[in-house]
Amino acid sequence: MRTAALYGAAGSLILSALAAAPAAGTPRSGGPEDRGTAVAAARAVAAGVTFGACPAEEDLPPTVECAAVRVPLDYADPWGRQISIAVSRVRAAGGPSVRQGALLYNPGGPGGSGMYFPALADEPEWKRIAEAYDLVGYAPRGVGRSAPISCQHPAEFTKAPTSAPVHPSAAEKRQGVARARAYAQGCARNAGPALRHYHTLNNVRDLEVLREALGERRLTFLGASYGTYLGALYAMTFPDRVRRMVLDSPVDPDPAKIWYRNNLEQSLAFESRWADFRAWVARHHATYGLGTTPRQVQAAYDRARALLAENPADGAVGPGQLQAAFTRTVYNDLYWPRRALALSAYLKGDPRQLVKQAKPRASAAAEEENGNAVYTAVQCNDAPWPTDWAVWDRDNTALARRAPFETWANVWMNLPCAFWQQPRQRPVDVRTGPGDVPPLLILAAERDAATPYAGALRLQERLAGSVLVTERDAGTHGISGGDNACVNGHMEAYLLTGRTPVRRASCAPHPQPDPVSLERRAVERVLPPAV
Repeated sequence: MRTAALYGAAGSLILSALAAAPAAGTPRSGGPEDRGTAVAAARAVAAGVTFGACPAEEDLPPTVECAAVRVPLDYADPWGRQISIAVSRVRAAGGPSVRQGALLYNPGGPGGSGMYFPALADEPEWKRIAEAYDLVGYAPRGVGRSAPISCQHPAEFTKAPTSAPVHPSAAEKRQGVARARAYAQGCARNAGPALRHYHTLNNVRDLEVLREALGERRLTFLGASYGTYLGALYAMTFPDRVRRMVLDSPVDPDPAKIWYRNNLEQSLAFESRWADFRAWVARHHATYGLGTTPRQVQAAYDRARALLAENPADGAVGPGQLQAAFTRTVYNDLYWPRRALALSAYLKGDPRQLVKQAKPRASAAAEEENGNAVYTAVQCNDAPWPTDWAVWDRDNTALARRAPFETWANVWMNLPCAFWQQPRQRPVDVRTGPGDVPPLLILAAERDAATPYAGALRLQERLAGSVLVTERDAGTHGISGGDNACVNGHMEAYLLTGRTPVRRASCAPHPQPDPVSLERRAVERVLPPAV
């Protein structure tokens, strides 16, 4: 689901012991992958993990240290090909007397890397948590230095300018179908037989091996967006291994919605959040001059799109790049001032800000293509998708009449799954019973479009004893450690003491951005990846 953005073998005595007594955290089904997870986990305990300086390519501060943990490519064959999962860490600042263990983080995607997470240890929102926990990030399989996969040459993936028709013609649809088919073929060609092993259930197993490698008796975990689906599946699969878990901006786990229908619902929700942005810009017409009503702001955006179609800015920013840049406004309102400023300046004859914000960067092309390849592999492998183009065309042509902003961009991103040749997993019916796991903390913004709020309510229903904290009338995707002190207070209390509200709590929204002060702040502040 689009959510917008790391990296020895045990001896024969260990193998004999594993055959006699699988690890306590192994699911009771006893299938080959479950037994393979027990083998890999015990091997990780024996090998341990050695942290050292991070490779320069990670671009992390010297306070962060890095390591690699070996996991099987195929858990049904745990002694076969092994891959390395890149891990990053900052040790708990409070020392042994206050340390509660490791807090593992997954930023979502799928395809996002959490390697940057330990670098947040000195940020005010994370300081107390970082005193009690080692902050641990990692790159899931396929991402970054963790057995990376690719489906297309990065330069081709980021080729610009591109079009972005709101209501594509029959010819444009044929072109989109051809591109999606070629992309799926590229994934299969580049990754080969290994491609089938990149899916959420294996990500869950990798997380279990990471826990064992780090020497953690039970898992303390923070997952955002797709990371909530990963966390919920882990809690169901290894309930006795869960200590505390924060699930931020949840995916709707209904197996009937993984992943095709979730994407339809996301496109519809994007329209509402895009309307929020346009209303904010209209309220600040005195600053941006883009119109006094959301309709006028839309007209200004459409005018820019038409101009870019005729004459791409700097030869590389066309309608597709404009669309990609402004999609960020749906994920995080910190983007609102800079995007409105860029649009305003462009329409007044100065394209520099728009080029700076929307032009693809050659230096980021490989990372972006890799992230998209992992996103595609995991989503396509995870569940059945419609294989008849007529179904996609019917559903999304109708949807685009109600939600034109993102519908077709979402289609083209996910359509390779219609032509996927690898075996599909069957989505798991995520549920835990009373007492299966400790209380889990769910965080959600009421107007989140990337993972609509209904999914948070459904996840709480399925995880017995879980607690939901809602940021009312707000729509930023990923609210942990953000601008809302109330949300952060609930998360901090939970992680530090295990304390939660009784069942549900709500927080007033964080202030909407100021068009003047946040213009400067948005340029200076490092925003988290939009995934």
